[in-house]
Amino acid sequence: MIVYAIHALVSVFAVMNPLGNLPIFMSLTAGYALEEQRKTAAKAIGIAFLILVIFLVLGHIIFSVFGITVAAFRVAGGILIFGIAYNLLHAKASHMHAPHPEEHQESVEKDDISVTPLATPLLAGPGTIATVMALAAAPNEISNSIAVFVGFTVVLAGTFLIFRYAGNISKRLGQTELNVISRLMGLLLAVIAVQMGAAGLIGLFPALAH
Repeated sequence: MIVYAIHALVSVFAVMNPLGNLPIFMSLTAGYALEEQRKTAAKAIGIAFLILVIFLVLGHIIFSVFGITVAAFRVAGGILIFGIAYNLLHAKASHMHAPHPEEHQESVEKDDISVTPLATPLLAGPGTIATVMALAAAPNEISNSIAVFVGFTVVLAGTFLIFRYAGNISKRLGQTELNVISRLMGLLLAVIAVQMGAAGLIGLFPALAH
């Protein structure tokens, strides 16, 4: 389970990409006092945690209600995650995990941005949710769910630290360094997406394994 927890941690970290989202967080909280910025980060992390826990716990119910197989979900999740990876490889923000320009402007004018766009879609967006649900799926559902819970909890804790010390990190990491990190995360995420999609295809078409 420890190995799978590490796998889940790496997968969620790659798709969430907290370092790559740091400039977005800084722009959304521009003009905030340091304490207010940190409170906003803590609230956003807490809400993102609740969103991921809900989908982790209710994932099997969602599958049952809509008649979705784990294999089909893995194929769809792989395609979705690969799209995010493609944008990261080009050092571009995916609209699935970053607000559109109109949403960004609207969020800047809001008093509270912790729910949207910070908690979702920036942290717990479609890609992150799909990753969590796919990783927690059968065959070892309970064991996988615990490992995934540990994985995304550690990632969110790390994300909070990154956002908490956003000012200091931004001074040491320029845009070039952040782009390099985004591309590395994109490469890793692309591999994870292909592996997830391949596992789903084998589940749908067992003959492919022979």
